[in-house]
Amino acid sequence: MRKLEPGRLLVATHNAGKLEEFRQLMGPYGIDVVGAAEMDLPEPVEDGTTFVENARIKAHAAAKATGLPSLSDDSGIEVDCLDGAPGVYTADWAETPEGRNFTMAMEKTWAACEAKGAPEPRTARFRATLVLAWPDGHDEVFEGRVEGRLVWPMRGAAGHGYDPMFQPEGESRTFAEMPADEKNAISHRADAFKKLLSVFGE
Repeated sequence: MRKLEPGRLLVATHNAGKLEEFRQLMGPYGIDVVGAAEMDLPEPVEDGTTFVENARIKAHAAAKATGLPSLSDDSGIEVDCLDGAPGVYTADWAETPEGRNFTMAMEKTWAACEAKGAPEPRTARFRATLVLAWPDGHDEVFEGRVEGRLVWPMRGAAGHGYDPMFQPEGESRTFAEMPADEKNAISHRADAFKKLLSVFGE
């Protein structure tokens, strides 16, 4: 497995919430995180059908454009009673002409569960796939997940995306009710990030 030396790392996301999570996670390891928006990078078309395909598209496009090692994340929520939807299309469920609206997406998700008459608990999981790509085309893949259930109505004002309706296993709070350090210790992204640590230079 190729090692990543301390220095500058491009995180190929325009999502400010995700970028802040990575900054907090990587701060202790001597990694200077810069986001795609700060580098004026366009968002590539994510036409993959799996998390890893979409993460690879973003990571390689960013590495090629900047010459920096680039880390991308493709993540989403899988709801069991919806046969794993929205899954890789999680962000698409939030799209509107004015941008992404995750409150709308959560309402749509709960309504779909109601329409199916799905019994409680409505189990779900967050999945995250990290791809670290180098400008020469090499990459490493790391996958994480956290199991839980959907709750309604939404609870909490922290976090981002589907956090207000996701209650992880063993918790009475949603991700959006947790301080960032607590969420970041148990999240799907943290699970994948722990595996990513294996590429940091000795």
